[in-house]
Amino acid sequence: MKIKKLISFLESVAPPSYQESYDNSGLLVGNPEVHIKGVLISLDSTEAIVEEAIAKKCNVIVAHHPIIFKGLKRITGKTYIERVIIKAIKNDIAIYAIHTNLDNVFRNGVNAKIAEKLGLSNTRILAPKSGLKKLSTYVPSGYSEKVRQALFTAGAGDVSGFEHLSHASLGVGTENGGAASTEVKLEVLFQPALKAQVINALNSSHPNSKVPYEISQIDNTNTLVGSGIIGTVTKPLYEIPFLRKVAKTMNTPCIRYTRLRRKKVQTVAICGGAGSFLLPMAIAQKADLFITGDYKYHEFFDADDKIVIADIGHYESEQYTIDLLFELITEKFSNFAAYCTEVDTNPVHYLC
Repeated sequence: MKIKKLISFLESVAPPSYQESYDNSGLLVGNPEVHIKGVLISLDSTEAIVEEAIAKKCNVIVAHHPIIFKGLKRITGKTYIERVIIKAIKNDIAIYAIHTNLDNVFRNGVNAKIAEKLGLSNTRILAPKSGLKKLSTYVPSGYSEKVRQALFTAGAGDVSGFEHLSHASLGVGTENGGAASTEVKLEVLFQPALKAQVINALNSSHPNSKVPYEISQIDNTNTLVGSGIIGTVTKPLYEIPFLRKVAKTMNTPCIRYTRLRRKKVQTVAICGGAGSFLLPMAIAQKADLFITGDYKYHEFFDADDKIVIADIGHYESEQYTIDLLFELITEKFSNFAAYCTEVDTNPVHYLC
């Protein structure tokens, strides 16, 4: 199986269009036409990870964090980034990064995995993005159901917690001054990343060779795409017992937190990695606790006794992304070996 088939699958889970503007997800090193020998899954791409891939006879590394963020003017081996690239190329190892696009998807995303580990229920995106698309098309009445089902198969109609959502209205259509005929105006919403396959489904199922349709962007929030997750705990605990549970679950020796409010934790907001930008949304949605990483000293004051901020560390908050990717890849493919890294790439160490 070629690398491009693995990429196609990963990008069906987390489309590249969902990554943030500053990000650099995708195939960073390697040829997508090469056949896969083995896949190593990691949070970061370091020299030790490349060495592990060589030892395990893997020619693909799937990492969460991109090894290349900024433009490189030269590759001489002076920095660890350059050395990783050189070593990967010398050993014919491809490096694929799936970063903020995996952060931003609700289903099978980074934050959904954290929520699962912490036992949260009734979860939803904390800060949904806008920009859903709407397809409007006209179909002869006898073909409307065929077209509708083709659009559903392509993923249209699955938005905001609904499946196979559509609207149809009966009307009269004319063409080139000919006789009027009964037509159905069919409308469906869809995720922006599905545009190409939705149009292909429409063209292949519609009886006319020239298909009339219109695609427009709407302002409705896209509840399946966005930053962070918020949910409720099954058994509310007071803050310190709950933080101890978080520390144990997330394998962290240290949690930095703000002043306690002396109340039980019922609603929890989370964001893997650096999520301080989501604090206003967590407060607005009445979360009792906000779990994330990379909080700066002055940012802790923003809790303002309205919420408890718990900084569990960047690596610690995202570590289960490795398990998530392993599960996704091994459930889909069985014709190559996949491994979770045994290397701890966390650059932060603690003296407790």
